[in-house]
Amino acid sequence: MQANVELIGSKSSSNRRRKLSHIASRLVIYGLLLSWAFVALFPIYWVVTTSFKVAADITQGSIVPWLQYAPDWRGWGSLGLSPDSIHEPSTSREEFFKRFENSVIMAIGASTIAVTMGSLAAYGLARFDYKFGPWRNRDISFWFLSQLILPPVALALPFLVLYKELALLDTRIGLILVYTLMVLPIVIWIMRDQFGSIPVELEQAAQVDGSTVWGAFARIVLPIALPGLAAAFILSIVICWNEYFFSALLTSTNAKTLPVLVASQTGSQGINWWVMAAVSTAAIAPLAVIGIVLERYIVKGLTAGSVK
Repeated sequence: MQANVELIGSKSSSNRRRKLSHIASRLVIYGLLLSWAFVALFPIYWVVTTSFKVAADITQGSIVPWLQYAPDWRGWGSLGLSPDSIHEPSTSREEFFKRFENSVIMAIGASTIAVTMGSLAAYGLARFDYKFGPWRNRDISFWFLSQLILPPVALALPFLVLYKELALLDTRIGLILVYTLMVLPIVIWIMRDQFGSIPVELEQAAQVDGSTVWGAFARIVLPIALPGLAAAFILSIVICWNEYFFSALLTSTNAKTLPVLVASQTGSQGINWWVMAAVSTAAIAPLAVIGIVLERYIVKGLTAGSVK
C-alpha cells in the first residue's frame, strides 16, 4: 500500500514538473514573439505618431501621445488631409492623390504583367526539360533569381539612354516595364515551386479525357495554384509600391510615385518630419490593409510548394 502511494506521488510530482516546464517554455516563446513584434512594429508606430507631432515634440523625443505631447494635425494639414482642410481646395492634396494614383496603376499593372508572364515561364520550367548549351532547368531558374543580385544603380545609365531613345522617360508605361522586369524573377521562382508541387498525373488525366495542354493548364493547374498566384501578385505589388530608385531616376513630373513624394519633403530649414511622416503613413496604409486582410493567402501561397 505504501509503495502504491509513493508511486502515485512520484507520478504526480513528475507530471507537475512537466507541466511547469511546458508553461516555462511557452512563456519564453511568447516573450520572444512579443519582443520581435515590438521590434517589427515600433518603426510603424513611430511614423504614425510622428505624423501628429510638431517640431518641438519631435526634437524632444516624445513618443506617447496624450501623455508626453498633444496630437496635432499640422502634418496632415500640409497635405490638405486634416479635418479642417479636407473640404477646402488644396494643391498639396491634389499632388498626393496624383502620386497615389501613379503608384496604384504602376504597381497593379506591373504585377499583372509579371504574374501572367512569370506563371507561363514557371510552368514551362516545372513541366518540361530545357537544354541551352550546358544549362538545364535548374540553371535557368537560378539565372532568373540571380537577376535580383544585380544592383539597380548598375542599370541606371543603360535605362536612361534607352528610355530617352524610346521616349519613355517620365511615362507610366516606362515605369511599368521596369517594375515588371524587377519582380518577374520573384514570380517565376515562387510559381515554379507552386507548379512543381502539383501532380502531373492530374494534367495527364485531363488530356486523356480530351483536354488540350492549355485546357489542362487553365482548368486544372491554375485553380490549384491560385494561392501561389495570389501570393506572387501581392508580393509584387508590395515591391513595386515601395520602389524608389527607378521612379526617381526615370520620372520628373507626370509619373512620379509616392516614395519619391515621401523623399521630397524637405524645406529650406531642413526635413519636415511631420509632413514626411504623414505622407509615409498614408502610403503604407493600403499595404497594411492588404497584409492584414490577405495574410492567410500570402502564407498559404508561399508555403504551398515547401511540402510535397
